[in-house]
Amino acid sequence: MPRELKKGLSEEHVLMVLSKLGLITEDQQKDIFNKKRNIKRKLEQLRAVRQASTSSKARIINPINIVDVITAMELRRADDPSKPLDEETIFQSLAKAWKVPYKKIDPLKMDLNLVTTTIPHRFAIKHLVLPIAIEDGFLTVATPDPFNEEVIQDIAQVSKLKVKCVVSTKTDITKLINEFFGFKRSIVAAENQFGIPTIDLGNLEQFVRLRADDELPSTDQHIVNAVDHLLSYAFDQRASDVHIEPKRDKSVVRLRIDGVLHGIYELPKNVHSAIVSRIKTISRLDMAEKRRPQDGRIKMEKGGTEAEVRVSSIPVAFGEKMVLRIMNPDVLFQDLDSLGFTPMDLIRYQQFIHMPHGIILVCGPTGSGKSTTLYSTLRALASPDINITTVEDPIEMIHEAFNQIAVQPVVGITFGSILRHILRQDPDIIMIGEMRDLETAENAVQAALTGHLVLSTLHTNDAPSSITRLLDLGTPAFLLQATVIGVLAQRLVRKICPYCKEPFEMDSGELASLGLDLNRKGPVELHVGKGCMKCRGTGYLGRSGVYEVLPVTESIKKSITPESDVEAILDTAKKEGMITLRENAIKKLMDGETTYQEVLRVTWQPM
Repeated sequence: MPRELKKGLSEEHVLMVLSKLGLITEDQQKDIFNKKRNIKRKLEQLRAVRQASTSSKARIINPINIVDVITAMELRRADDPSKPLDEETIFQSLAKAWKVPYKKIDPLKMDLNLVTTTIPHRFAIKHLVLPIAIEDGFLTVATPDPFNEEVIQDIAQVSKLKVKCVVSTKTDITKLINEFFGFKRSIVAAENQFGIPTIDLGNLEQFVRLRADDELPSTDQHIVNAVDHLLSYAFDQRASDVHIEPKRDKSVVRLRIDGVLHGIYELPKNVHSAIVSRIKTISRLDMAEKRRPQDGRIKMEKGGTEAEVRVSSIPVAFGEKMVLRIMNPDVLFQDLDSLGFTPMDLIRYQQFIHMPHGIILVCGPTGSGKSTTLYSTLRALASPDINITTVEDPIEMIHEAFNQIAVQPVVGITFGSILRHILRQDPDIIMIGEMRDLETAENAVQAALTGHLVLSTLHTNDAPSSITRLLDLGTPAFLLQATVIGVLAQRLVRKICPYCKEPFEMDSGELASLGLDLNRKGPVELHVGKGCMKCRGTGYLGRSGVYEVLPVTESIKKSITPESDVEAILDTAKKEGMITLRENAIKKLMDGETTYQEVLRVTWQPM
């Protein structure tokens, strides 16, 4: 390796590499030299303030380098001013110049034990080295400076393995070291307090063990830290749900990201009950009750963003399983035009929600995005001159513009019973969490007949089925004709990752054999995500709604009779221009937004 490349993160070398690759201009280089001293001082002051505010023990901190300075200046790339010259770009460029692989670390694929037991925490944070894999007798270590040979030799000596380096950003490595070591330290300390684990038959059989004096309470600081780490980690990874599942001899933690579950931790079984107790404490559940399902909520804040966490506890074979659903306001409250509507369907839906009175139904299975659509709609309608009242089970996200009521059957507050009282509250718009029985449907119809706009959900597969479902509940057909103004059915498809998206050709006949008839012959160009560090190798990043919008026109009203069937309503709706879920999903497929596998997954229909 040439001598100049051994300089690692020296100022001259970093600037030379960025200049050679055309990422900075001469003027930018001069600007960096002129401002570096002041920026370094500000960064050091900022770090000192953060360090002083943390409750953890003082840590050895790696000095601020030239990459930190350039990143803080928020420069634009000289070769493409539309892109920022961020830390990731700088380290990718340096790795290319050093001929060392660059690695974007995926926390979900990290081995907690490997990270935390290979080298000490103090050594890792001082030298910014993070063990990430052991394969074929080699220990792979991520570091921003792969030329610190003394450190590499120390790691090789301690681990008794040959060491192979990859380059990662300083920010990623620091964050992951603190997260993994912090979580592991809390779990190990908690496990040690419990002592040797005993047999746990959970809810299958009773097993009596006398509790030791030093058994871990839910208020123990180690458990508090572990739960805080877990929630923070889930928030960072864009998880919608956290599953904490007790098994016979361990506890498994999984995160649902973009609709798919990822296993992330296996915890010692003897800390499971303490973690469950801590979550119950902060969500105001009964810690003593372990045999009945319970529901609660937590309000959390991360990086200036507040989120609601809905907590569900249920007894399973080996203990209590907890599921925490994270209600991120950035997901629940969106602009209607960003949800995934086609232009025509958006116009139709806007017409529904601006009607003075009537019933609007949003249909789809659990996890299809109904809550996001309803909350986004209510936020779009909210104004100082409108009274919006909701009845929910439970309230998913608190919003000051709405008057939100939680269903409480114990004290007689159900979807059906509370509606009569809501009408005395002078509402303009009423949102009912779900129409699940005749009482709710009848009261919703009465509210619509008396001049209110009512929004609600139904668990049906498509828009026409919602009409027949209400008829099956016992709602008179003539009342549905008079009140229902529109039905919206929806699903969520995963979007192709824009960072690794690439085209490919597929024969339309092959697609037709799978159930996707495109009404064309020959090859068609589709897209797929080949997998990259941004999407964790899945090829998907984020989700988008697929909708079926059914306006209840005069023709549809004539189809609503006590003997109505879905096919008759569907045929009428198609004649009037309704685009079905499958057709809208195929449009997203042809526009390169999603894959044919996702279309088949979310819009299944009999062949």
